[in-house]
Amino acid sequence: MPRITESKILILATHGFEQSELEVPRDKLRDAGATVHVASLDGKAIKGWDGDDWGREADVDLSLEDVSVGDYDALVLPGGQINPDLLRVEKKAIDVITAFHDQGKTLAAICHAPWLLVEAGVLKGRDATSYPSIKTDVINAGAHWSDVEVIADKGIVTSRNPGDLDAFVGKIVEEIEEGTHTRAAA
Repeated sequence: MPRITESKILILATHGFEQSELEVPRDKLRDAGATVHVASLDGKAIKGWDGDDWGREADVDLSLEDVSVGDYDALVLPGGQINPDLLRVEKKAIDVITAFHDQGKTLAAICHAPWLLVEAGVLKGRDATSYPSIKTDVINAGAHWSDVEVIADKGIVTSRNPGDLDAFVGKIVEEIEEGTHTRAAA
């Protein structure tokens, strides 16, 4: 069971991520002592969405192509409408999510990012939450949806919106420190 200070966490995002949903987990997890890397499709900086307009750029450490799932203890998926919608059509992104799932590693998705878990087929039979507008998608993927700030089900952590970030990050730390999670392959 890795302590958070010994863990490595990957954040996968592209343009249009919800600003706070990338920055808050990245910064809080780093402050807790974790090594956190941000990956984008091409390894270049990505621009966030903040309120009703484009936000700040986030520095990126590596490209999706250079991700080695074995190097990480957890995957964090920020929301926003644009970011997960763009990522869910990228086969390599879904393959990475599926690999984290199949290896029992912590998977964390907030806001609209559970769309990526839907696309990867990892929510069937799980308890989950999301932004309300994708509730039906999550339910249709076979999850048991609830309107609560954070849910963890065998290392799959989901939250609804930026107001849930403290609970979301706290649950990520807890799930990482529990170690790998036994669950059926996607």
